[in-house]
Formats: sequence, structure tokens, C-alpha cells
Amino acid sequence: MKRFISLLVTALLFLVPIAQAAPKKIDVKPMQLLSTVGTPADVSGAVVSGKSIVVFGSKSSKAYARAVDATGKELWNLSLGLPTVSIATAAAVDPTGDIWIAGSTPLASQLPAPTPTSSALNPDNAVIPPSVFQGDLQAVTIWKINAAGSLIFTTTLPTNFALFPTAIVVDKNGSSIVGIAANEKGNNGFLVNTDSSGSFTKLLQIGVATTTADAVVRHSDGTFTVVGSSSETIAGKKVAGLTDGYLMKVSKELKVTSAVRSSVAKGQRIWNSATSSLLLAGEVVASGKTESAITKFSSSFAPTWTYRFTSTGPALTASSTQALFISTAAIAQLNWNPKVPTPLLLTFDSKGVISAAYSGPIGQKDVISLLVSKEFGVLALTSSTETVSIFTLNPR
Repeated sequence: MKRFISLLVTALLFLVPIAQAAPKKIDVKPMQLLSTVGTPADVSGAVVSGKSIVVFGSKSSKAYARAVDATGKELWNLSLGLPTVSIATAAAVDPTGDIWIAGSTPLASQLPAPTPTSSALNPDNAVIPPSVFQGDLQAVTIWKINAAGSLIFTTTLPTNFALFPTAIVVDKNGSSIVGIAANEKGNNGFLVNTDSSGSFTKLLQIGVATTTADAVVRHSDGTFTVVGSSSETIAGKKVAGLTDGYLMKVSKELKVTSAVRSSVAKGQRIWNSATSSLLLAGEVVASGKTESAITKFSSSFAPTWTYRFTSTGPALTASSTQALFISTAAIAQLNWNPKVPTPLLLTFDSKGVISAAYSGPIGQKDVISLLVSKEFGVLALTSSTETVSIFTLNPR
């Protein structure tokens, strides 16, 4: 009998649930200020070339680029603009360390305003309303600069519409630029490529009136992924929310081969950035709530993991592991509950689990750039009302 009771007690113990310890929350570490580099009106972003941080933008209506070292000391400063107005809005670094800066400039006075050779989803040759963009900035322009700050070449593509490049990527074979172009109905996205010497190929227009192109990925097989937002039918895919984010595969011949849309009912989805590993970040606005969305997609555009964090909206990604946004609420995985909007940088592992978190100071309003390099590690550019600052995860 005693043996029976003992066995019964043992069996019952196995039936009693054992309390599981709650997963330990991750502490949020502070980012370290590296340098302040300008004002929000002057700075478009930054890239890293070797041991230099190259800041670019437009000052006094002229495009420029300047390099600083790890202490914030200026190494060189180069004016890129023509005698007339110019803007520098995107940049990338090629495998040799040269910096490619994309922007827009006026048409050369001695040239007509030709229509670029286009492969258009919805062609529209209408007149540009001056209230949309600055109407004379109708040429896509690339400035290539070496790491020492010397201009290697300037190349332009005249168009018949005002435009604003949003992103550029570069590899050994050339560059790809995406952006937004104005027309009488609103705005469309565009993609244009160059070879390694900067010579432009044909231009692909995306959408008609309510479409943007905000990021681009160059693939080793010669195809491209374009990321943006749209409130209209593109590539045969109808809008599902008020505005949808989209991922679009484009062939070497600049033909759209597939597309998927990310939507939210009666709301807006906008993809702001994408990395070569298809880690995307963007904003979601619906039901009076604003969030940052971080999603890792497969090569077939299937989401493998995703997060949405309460925020001010826009978000940026870098490599396959980093995301930056302005956080406005607690996050379950973190010891984190900001009282005011605060920059937050998250690191993910290969399965999408948050593995580390870092915060910037209060008073920062916008995220501008997120960079990863061998020399500096992770760098985050954010802006307050008055200044643009660079933060690092590694204290000096």
C-alpha cells in the first residue's frame, strides 16, 4: 500500500504545472554622441567610406558633401552645385570606397528638355505644377567622389519632370536610383540605372498619380527590387488600404515581373527603407495609431518575421539585423517605456528575435540614416529641431 501511495503521489506531481520563469527583458543601453554635423535643413544623410563619415545635403540651395573623422573633425568639404540651385538627397559607397551622391539639378540652358527613354507602367507626359516640386530640377544627377574628397565625375539625365531621388545603391557594375517625380496628376515613382562609368540607361516610371519609390536593391542576377508606397493600381495589383506599401521585382530589361502589397484596412502602409537582405522598415497609420513596421522578407517576397512598434512612424533598416525609429510606447521584450518620443535602435538575430536595444536622447524628432561599417560599427543619424547628430554604439 505504501508503495502504491508513493507512486500515486509521484504521478500527481507530474500533473502539476511547473511555473515558467518569464523571459528576461532586455535592458536598453544609451547610444553615445559622436558629433553634430549640421541642421535638419542642410543635411540629407550620411555614408561611411573607410575611416570617414561623409555627410551630404544642400546648403544655400547648393549640393555639398563633407567628410568628418571619428572625433567629428572635418577632413574635407566639397561644393557639388552648379551656379544655379541643386540638391543632394541620397548616397552610397561602392566597393572601392568611392562615394556616389544622387540628387537633381536644372536642365542645361543650351539643351532642350527631352523625354527620357521610358518603360512605363502608366506613362504620363503632363506639365508639372510648380507647387509640387521645384520645377527647374528636372535632371537626375550623380556626383562621384573619391575618399579624399576629389570629384571624379558628374553625370546627368535630363527629363521633362521635376524629380527627387530618394535612394541610390552601387555595386561594381553600376548604380540604381529610385525617387519621386511630379506630374499634373500628382506624383509617380521612378527607377533609373547607370553603368560603372555613370552612363544612364533607360528610365522606368512606376504609377501615375499617388506612387513613390523609396528604396531599391540590386541583385546579383541583374534584377532589382523596388520598394515604396502607392494609393493606386500598380503591376495589376489593386490598392487594399488607403495607401499600401509595395515590393516590386524588376527584370534586367526594366520590366516588372512581380509585385506584392502590404496593406492595412482604412489606413496607410509606407515602406521607407530596404536592405540587400530584404529587411524592410516603414510606417503604419490606422485607427488613430501610428506604428513603425519592421519585416524580413524572403527572396519570393514572403514575410518571414515582422514587428510593429508604436512610434512617430518612419523607420530605417541596415544590414540584416538593425532597425531605427522614434519610439513612443513600451515594448514587451524590453525594459523600456518612454515618456516622450525617443530614438530606439534594435538589433535582431537571424530568427528575428530582439537581441539588443539602444536609445538616443530625448528631443530627437526624426531618423535620417542608419549605417553599419567595419570601422565604426553601427551609426545612427537623428535630428532635433535645430541640429543633426551622429550617435554610435561604441563609446570613444
